[in-house]
Amino acid sequence: MEKVIAKTFKKGGLLLDESKLTEHKSIEKSHYPRFVRIPMSQHAGAPAKLLVKEGDLVNEGDLIGEAVGFISANIHSSVSGKVKAITKGNTFTQKNVDIVEIESGGTIKNWYESKRNYSNWSKKEFIETIKNAGIVGLGGAGFPTHVKLSPPEGKKIEMVIINGAECEPYLTIDHRMMLEKTEEILEGIRIILHTLSTQKAIIAIEENKIDAYNSFLNLLSGEPNIKPVLLKTRYPQGGEKQLIQAVIEKEVPSGGLPMDVGVVVENVSTVYAIYEAIVYGKPLIERGITYTGENLSNAGNYKVRIGTPVQSLIDDLGKPENYDYIIAGGPMMGVEISDTSLPIVKGTSGIVFLPKSKTYNVVNDPCIRCGRCVSVCPIGLEPTEIASYVDNFLIDDAVKIGLMDCIECGCCSYSCPSYIPLVGLMRYGKEFYRRKMASIKK
Repeated sequence: MEKVIAKTFKKGGLLLDESKLTEHKSIEKSHYPRFVRIPMSQHAGAPAKLLVKEGDLVNEGDLIGEAVGFISANIHSSVSGKVKAITKGNTFTQKNVDIVEIESGGTIKNWYESKRNYSNWSKKEFIETIKNAGIVGLGGAGFPTHVKLSPPEGKKIEMVIINGAECEPYLTIDHRMMLEKTEEILEGIRIILHTLSTQKAIIAIEENKIDAYNSFLNLLSGEPNIKPVLLKTRYPQGGEKQLIQAVIEKEVPSGGLPMDVGVVVENVSTVYAIYEAIVYGKPLIERGITYTGENLSNAGNYKVRIGTPVQSLIDDLGKPENYDYIIAGGPMMGVEISDTSLPIVKGTSGIVFLPKSKTYNVVNDPCIRCGRCVSVCPIGLEPTEIASYVDNFLIDDAVKIGLMDCIECGCCSYSCPSYIPLVGLMRYGKEFYRRKMASIKK
């Protein structure tokens, strides 16, 4: 058999303690929540417009928030029940958004009773179905999928790359999806190819998931236009720009998008959501997450209803005896949370309980100019220089040397011997600059 050479990106990156504690745990359904809190903003772009009011009865899958404008996404009720309140509240990454609070108590719908015949659908019908289902990128960014699958005129898409890297420590839900839903993901890929009028797809998988790579390889022996590609295990391999560079050796330009080099990138869980929407008419009302931590007896991979409060998961699945932080997402790019009433949203890939020994920023000392942050930056930036500008409110100067190119992967903060919160400063600077530019446009 021909030896497979694993690919990777060129600049920076890290080899991390993976802590994939749940990689052998099959996906289970979490308990049906007694109460959900569903935000109207779980995606990039404009928040959805509220369609319900307090006292309304809703069924599982009902549209409760309507997309506003081109870059936005529909929001559906994840349970059947009664709208108890409409409030303002926070999510893991956003503040003061409209939240629909629903007490469950109605019928649990069986979405898988029959498959739809979509063999003669037009591309427009596929796009409309994906839009209506409220599907967004489930890798974390939350960009509306119908927009990504509708490239502007003049942007020819030559290839689709399916992101199966899952390079964050602890997270294993995408790995399990690839193992347990291989055929469904392949059908989702075929749907995407048809929608984009494109023939070629590559499923990019890190070599620590060789079983998933082999699972696709075995099913694709007679399908030359779709093939799995093995990647070295390296963080942040799952970043779009790093993935494209690793797979096809093309570099997305500064400020550009994957479609600028003829590529669309979709996460494997997003592909599965597309499959469910097209084949069964199921909107995005639940997603898979990894619920994990050191010495957590019920650590595993679970399908969870959108809007389920973290505390509800803790009540049902428990928590470790000793932990210091709860992270929504992975430990590198995720968000530390203290309020467990916050809900699982479309972009939540995991809930991770971490002890202090496994966290990366504690206290910070002055920069010693060691250059480690520069050597590990996968974009080739000078993080300490950019952060210094931000810290001194010289935001325009920070932008000139690459602030907006930062992908917030955390490699710099992880490597900093002074524990300087470099990523936090980057995020602050980017948000300040975005607000400044928005106010100028007004």
